[in-house]
Amino acid sequence: MFFDRPESGELSVLVHLNLSSEREPEDPREFEELAISAGADPIAFITGSRDVPTAKFFVGTGKLEEIKQQVDSSGAGLVIFNHNLTPSQERNIEHALSCRVLDRTGLILDIFAQRAQTHEGKLQVELAQLEHMSTRLVRGWTHLERQKGGIGLRGPGETQLETDRRLLRVRIKSILKRLEKVRVQREQGRRSRRRAEVPTVSLVGYTNAGKSTLFNRLTGADVYAADQLFATLDPTMRVFKVPEVGSVIFADTVGFISHLPHKLVEAFRATLDEATNATLLLHVIDASSEQRLENIDRVDEVLNEIGAGDIPVLKVYNKIDLLDGVEPRIERNGAGKPVAIWLSAKDNIGIDLLPLALRELLGHDQVHGKCTLGHELGRFRAQLFQAGAVLEEIVQENGSSLLEVRLSRAQWLRLLKASDLTSQQVLLQPALPEVDNY
Repeated sequence: MFFDRPESGELSVLVHLNLSSEREPEDPREFEELAISAGADPIAFITGSRDVPTAKFFVGTGKLEEIKQQVDSSGAGLVIFNHNLTPSQERNIEHALSCRVLDRTGLILDIFAQRAQTHEGKLQVELAQLEHMSTRLVRGWTHLERQKGGIGLRGPGETQLETDRRLLRVRIKSILKRLEKVRVQREQGRRSRRRAEVPTVSLVGYTNAGKSTLFNRLTGADVYAADQLFATLDPTMRVFKVPEVGSVIFADTVGFISHLPHKLVEAFRATLDEATNATLLLHVIDASSEQRLENIDRVDEVLNEIGAGDIPVLKVYNKIDLLDGVEPRIERNGAGKPVAIWLSAKDNIGIDLLPLALRELLGHDQVHGKCTLGHELGRFRAQLFQAGAVLEEIVQENGSSLLEVRLSRAQWLRLLKASDLTSQQVLLQPALPEVDNY
C-alpha cells in the first residue's frame, strides 16, 4: 500500500514455507496462480521448512539471505509470501531486502482491487484494503512521525501518523454506512422475491470452477469469464425459467479460496448474503482438479462461516470435457433425490440435465391440478393467468373454463385469499401425472 504499482509483469520472488505447526498448509500451486492472476511475473520460487515462523522475519536468517541474493541478482522489485505476515514482520523484511513485501492477504486484496467493477464491489474492496492498511501505516510514513513545527506549520499537535489513522477511521465509517445502505436495498429485493414466492439459486464454489461460464450458459448473460482466479468479483442476478416451477433467480457470486481472509469475508458480507438467503445452492466443482475433494471441504468451511451451511446443496461437477470416459449424468441419493450433476458448461454437455434436477428440488411443494371456473370467478381466472400458473384452458359449452394449473402451494393459497375464496369453493382435481423421459 502507499506505493505505485505497475499494471502487470512485475518481477517477483515467491516464498513458501512448509510449517509443521500448520494444520492446513497453503497450496504452493494455488499461490503461484494467485501471483500470476495479480499480474506478477514470478522469476523464482523459494521454499523451505520450519517448525514455527520466527518472530522478526517469519523466515530464518539463512533463508532471508537466500531471498536477498535472489532479489539482488534478478532485480525483482517485489517479494510475495504465501503466508499472513504481521505488520512488524513485513516492515522488517522490507528493510532487510530493500524492496516491497506482500503477504497472502495483501495479494488477494490486490487481485480483488483489479477485478472490482461495480460501485458496491469497489466499496467492499476499499473497506477490506483500508482495514488491512490501518495496521501498516507506519511502513511508508516513518519520516513523518514527529509533530509538525516551525512558522506556519504548527498544527493541532497530531503526528502525521495519527492524522492518517484518523482519516482512515473516517473513511471506513463512511464506507460501512454506504454498504449498510446496499445491504438494506438487497434485503428489500429479497423480501419482494419471497413475497412473490420466487426461488433464488446461488452459484457458489471454489474460484475458477466455472461458475460464470455455467451462469452465462443458463441465463444468456454476458458475465466476464476467464481461466483465472477471481475472474468474477461482483454479484450478478438473472431470471431463469425452470420447467413446471416458473421463474427462478440465479445469482453468480465471488469464488471462494482456502483460508479466505476474514477481512474479505466481512467486507463482502452484503454480497455473500445472496448465498445465505438462497433457496438452493449450486456448488460448482472443477471435476478435473486434483484438489477436488480438498476444494469441496474448503467451500463447505466458508459456507459454514457465513451461515449458509444448512441450505440445501446440489453439487455440479463441471469441466467433464477434461476427463476421459465421463458422461453427463444426474446422481441421486437413496430416496431418488438429485444430489449431483456431471456436465461441461464450456462445451454445453449435460446442461439440459440441470433444469430437470432443479424442477425436482424446487417443485416439491407445488399444486398441480384442474379446476372449473364460472363467469363469476373471472377475476380469479385472470389472476391465475397473470401469475403464469395456467398450463391449459378449455372453454366448455356452458361458457365456464376448465383450467390446468401449476404453481406453488403458498401462491395458490394467497390467490384464493385475495379473491375471498376457499379451497372448497374452487375444487382442484388431480391432473394426470407426467412420464419423465430420463
